[in-house]
Amino acid sequence: MTKYLISFPGEAMVIPEGEFEAVVESSHAVIEEAKAAGVYVFGGGINEGVGPVLVAGDGTVTEGTYPGHTVPNGGYTVLELPSREAAVEWAAKIAVACRCSQELREFQYDPAS
Repeated sequence: MTKYLISFPGEAMVIPEGEFEAVVESSHAVIEEAKAAGVYVFGGGINEGVGPVLVAGDGTVTEGTYPGHTVPNGGYTVLELPSREAAVEWAAKIAVACRCSQELREFQYDPAS
C-alpha cells in the first residue's frame, strides 16, 4: 500500500463566524473514520506559534527554514491506501469536513517505513 499526504495551507481554511466547532467535529469524525478503516497513519496541524529552525549536520541551529522556502503551515494527514483513487476519495471527505480544498501528494515507496 502507498502512503499519501493530504494537506492544506492555514490560510485556505476560512471558517464562517460561529462554525468553528462544527468544522472541528466534522474533521475529527473523518479522522475517526480513517482510524476505524485502518488507513490512518498520522495527522495534525502545524503549531504556527512556534517558529521553525534549521538544524545542520554539525548540530548548528538557525532560526527559520531553507532560504527561499515557504514555511509550512496548516493541516496534514497521512493515510496508507491501496490506490490513488482511494486517496482522492479520502481527500474529498477531508475537504468537505475542513471546508477547503486539499492537496494530495504520494510518498515514494520506502521499504524501511
